[in-house]
Amino acid sequence: MTEAQALSDAARMQLGFLSLAETAALAHLGVLIPDPGSVLVFANVQLEDGSVLWPNVILQASDLGRIAIGRGTNLFPGTRIVASGGKVAVGAGAELGEEGGFTIKAGSGEVIEIGDGARLLGGGSLTQSNRIGRGAQILGPIRCQNCTLGDGGTYRDPEPDERGGVLKGAGVARGVEVPRGHVIQAFSLFAEAPVRRQSYFHPKG
Repeated sequence: MTEAQALSDAARMQLGFLSLAETAALAHLGVLIPDPGSVLVFANVQLEDGSVLWPNVILQASDLGRIAIGRGTNLFPGTRIVASGGKVAVGAGAELGEEGGFTIKAGSGEVIEIGDGARLLGGGSLTQSNRIGRGAQILGPIRCQNCTLGDGGTYRDPEPDERGGVLKGAGVARGVEVPRGHVIQAFSLFAEAPVRRQSYFHPKG
C-alpha cells in the first residue's frame, strides 16, 4: 500500500466509511462498483445483489440512520444518500442520479421510501419525509419535501396513465401529492401548478 492509499484509508475510516479494500470487497456480495476508489460507503449500509454504484456515489448512515438499496438498483455518478438518524429505503431496479446526480437526506425520525423501478434524475433532491412510489419519477432539478408520488408502472410502461406519479421541470415541491398516471410540470412552485394526466404529454398517435 502506498502512502497516499494509507492516508486515504485513514481519512475514510475516521469519517466512518469503509476502507478502499472493504469497498472493493462488496463485489463478493454481488454489488457492482466499477471504480471503488471514488465511492464512499458506510459499513452499515445494506446493499442487495446486483446493485450498481457508479463513480462519485456517497452512502452515509450515521446516528442510527439506515440506508437500504434494493436488488439491481443503479446509483449513477453524483448520487448522495445521507441518513442522519432517519431511514432511506430504495426498492429494486430503481435508477437514481442520471443526468446530474441526486441528493437524498433523511434526518432524525424522517423516512424516505423509493419504490421499485422509480427513476430520479437531473440533480434534484429529497429532504424530510417522502414516499416515491413504484415506477414514479422526478425529472429535473426539483427540491422535494414531504411529497408523495403514487405507485404505477415504470416509464417503460406503454400506457402513460398507468405509470407512477411524475414531477418534471425545476423548482420546489412541498407537500405535493401526485396520483398514479398523473404528472405535475412546473418551473417554480409545484404546489401552484395543475395536475394533469400523463397522456396529456404523451398522447397516442
